[in-house]
Amino acid sequence: MTHNTRPEPGTVDRRLYGDPTRLDAETAAAGIDADATVLTGGFGSVGYPKLIPLALAESDRDLSLTLVSSGNVGAEIDVDLVESGAVDRRFSYQSSSVARAKTNAREIAFGDRNASAIGDEVQYGGLVDPDVAVVEAIAVGEGWFVPSTSLGQVPAFVEAADRLVIELNRAQPLELQALHDVYRPGAPPDREPIPLADPGGRIGDPFVEFEPETLVGVVETDRADDTYTFRDPTDDDLAVAANLGAFLADELARSAAFDDAVHLQFGVGSLGNALMGELKELDFGDRDVVYFGEVVQDGLFDMLDAGRLASASATSLALTDEGQRRLFDDVERYAEDVVLRPADVSNHPGLIDRFGVVGVNSAVEIDIYGNVNSTHARGTRMINGIGGSADYNRNALVSVCALPSTLKGGEISRVVPMAFHVDHTEHDIDVFVTEQGVADVRGLAPVERAELIVEECAHPSFAPELRAYLDDVREQDGHIPHDVARAAEWHE
Repeated sequence: MTHNTRPEPGTVDRRLYGDPTRLDAETAAAGIDADATVLTGGFGSVGYPKLIPLALAESDRDLSLTLVSSGNVGAEIDVDLVESGAVDRRFSYQSSSVARAKTNAREIAFGDRNASAIGDEVQYGGLVDPDVAVVEAIAVGEGWFVPSTSLGQVPAFVEAADRLVIELNRAQPLELQALHDVYRPGAPPDREPIPLADPGGRIGDPFVEFEPETLVGVVETDRADDTYTFRDPTDDDLAVAANLGAFLADELARSAAFDDAVHLQFGVGSLGNALMGELKELDFGDRDVVYFGEVVQDGLFDMLDAGRLASASATSLALTDEGQRRLFDDVERYAEDVVLRPADVSNHPGLIDRFGVVGVNSAVEIDIYGNVNSTHARGTRMINGIGGSADYNRNALVSVCALPSTLKGGEISRVVPMAFHVDHTEHDIDVFVTEQGVADVRGLAPVERAELIVEECAHPSFAPELRAYLDDVREQDGHIPHDVARAAEWHE
């Protein structure tokens, strides 16, 4: 798709080019059918539309929307719009207590999807029949716009929807254009490999293109993102980070794959920031340290400023208020090393494999055989969506699950005999890390994995009971022995 009016990269110097139709949020919301399928921007709680969802939430119409986002979004969508009762069906991630409650009460039909695939599933897979894409931008022209603080699956959503409404956010600096690298994979079955040879390289443009006739109008706003709030790392978080650092030091010395560089990914959250703090102190020798993941967190800026990180590639700037101010005050300097890509590139299985990523993600719980539950409590109650964790757990060269061994002040073990909801099977995870130790389960049979996970990762308050369970079930025949009724008692 080519439009003669699109700017050269780095030359966008004003918010509006041409004379697009300008709308207020209420008019834009009124133009969305009551039962529409709405594709929204947003990933990592930033870069999402704000005023139009609020206007939909405050509408006196009887709405039954299907809402599709590629990652978590802010309170205007995940609280106000959801709480209003306007959303009947939702893909692919939710994180607020309001959305969680409605999902578990089945007042919203929620379908969880992997972050890398939701764009293809919307465009080609028949997941939904999209009506309108509502996205945020920092500049708009004829047939193009510059995204704001996240990309996610916005390019795919814009291509898939019949209509487009853009929120033009003047609270975001125009300099953000320097971060974006928008590359669109071709359509199956003739899709070519993504031509990214360097994790920090650029293969696209700083803007998203669209067919001009699809643009309904532009809503102007200066409303800030609903940014992240990270708790301070706990002692357990710091101990997990220290154990991960020790494992990585040994792994870098062991594997020739890391002789020249190490490519890392971390899940978003306070534990992820603690892990990055540990890595800032790790001796990587002459290796380049590169982040190739889905979110840029505050801890990555700490590593960049300390000269410990060569580059960072992601799809979202999942920052605190302080981290966002830090970026906005010095965008052009950070843009030398930070690049934002669509999620179907940042989370692409082939690229994760190509770069030999060490993927580090957390979980709700793990079982003794190495199955991982990332999304549900007691196997039934949704907490958050799966996000991009499966993209990295399945395709990383070394896949690590890092989590404290207990929660609720030590009352509940996060190592259980049997996970009653499994997001990542025992085939996906190589290494488990808790504050107790490290279980490298590569090359082990199931019962051998169980022995090591209990020995190295379980909390001392629960390890004896887990050992007793394993000792009893191993007397049975079967490749993966279980006492299902007994295992269920751990979830009561």
